[in-house]
Amino acid sequence: MSHLFAHLARMKLIQRWPLMYNIRSENVQEHSLQVAMVAHSLAIISNQKFGTELSPDRAATVAIFHDVSEVLTGDLPTPVKYFNKEIEAEYKKIESIAEHRLLDMVPDEFTSQYQPLLTSKYADPTYKILVKSADTICAFLKCLEELRAGNSEFNTARKRLIESLNDNPDPAVKYFIDCYVPSFKLSLDDINKLL
Repeated sequence: MSHLFAHLARMKLIQRWPLMYNIRSENVQEHSLQVAMVAHSLAIISNQKFGTELSPDRAATVAIFHDVSEVLTGDLPTPVKYFNKEIEAEYKKIESIAEHRLLDMVPDEFTSQYQPLLTSKYADPTYKILVKSADTICAFLKCLEELRAGNSEFNTARKRLIESLNDNPDPAVKYFIDCYVPSFKLSLDDINKLL
């Protein structure tokens, strides 16, 4: 018997942005779906526009699992996680322990398939970077949604995230932002007018 999927089902119970006032709360499970969709798109953009040979399906799968350790650790807020190098290093250790605990729940015959999904140490670095970009885009989109709803709490995070995205060397990230992000600043009526 494996408890893996009973744990993964609890992703929907882990709330993101726990130190910030949210107009609409967001959980890790729905966040992971959005990151998977964006990662899938980044791989397609990268292949079609910039000559890479990435698997969009693999990008989406890696993204689905990118925050699963949080079912054991919770979502530690970014200002806490990166407060100083010592806290960051200790959190990485805690995260690694959680990842290996989840991997230990996988039946032995499937361990090799789940190892690169559940443990960052064995993740493919190319997809890890792509998913991190997608994750940053999704955090930025959350900021835009909260700001559109009148929540200025997310203004500093938005500024930090757009700087990070502007510094991202992946041209697929810039393409995604130019192509898809402007619609997040529109109302539903405005989006529908453009169709």
